[in-house]
Amino acid sequence: MIVTVASFKGGVGKTVTAVHLAAYLPSRTRGSTMLVDGDPNRSATGWAKRGELPFRVIDERQAVRYARDHEHVVIDTEARPEREDLEALAGGGDLLIIPTTPDALALDALLLLVNALEEIGAGEASYRVLLTLVPPRPSRDGETARETLGGAGLPIFAGEIRRRVAFQKAALEGVPVYDVKDPRAQEAWQDYVDVGEEVVRGQES
Repeated sequence: MIVTVASFKGGVGKTVTAVHLAAYLPSRTRGSTMLVDGDPNRSATGWAKRGELPFRVIDERQAVRYARDHEHVVIDTEARPEREDLEALAGGGDLLIIPTTPDALALDALLLLVNALEEIGAGEASYRVLLTLVPPRPSRDGETARETLGGAGLPIFAGEIRRRVAFQKAALEGVPVYDVKDPRAQEAWQDYVDVGEEVVRGQES
């Protein structure tokens, strides 16, 4: 399985999503996973260097060399990929995941990316939107964003990623969120387990 995580806006949890899906897939399918760091900031690479991740993180320039050794590949892309790169990412993988926070600026950027996908002929079956950094109740930002996306007819994950300080701790310590000492760490990990299960079921169907 090749899963790509892309967005037209920074700060929406792109690398966090790539890291935690890469951590989830081996536990679900028993196959090894490689994360390809295609972000010029090398955020995933820095995450791995600060601690220990249960999968290999590879620079995009070395991806071809190591891909054959892994059953799954998760690709963390640069923010706002060019049209040519977007065509390759949408056409060369099994699923393109587009994370977005539930605020107006992020949703505007999401719609720009969806329009770009439509222009290159990528159908709705090729991508799915993931709500991230969803604030806790009583905020209704997540529900409102979901209604907006649903009204626009966009494919969206049933699961969502709630805003948790544990993710920041995980990035600083260089580990998946389930290895962080935080009272909400397991809940944070469960959010990605639920999304990962949707990814796997979608590929199996």
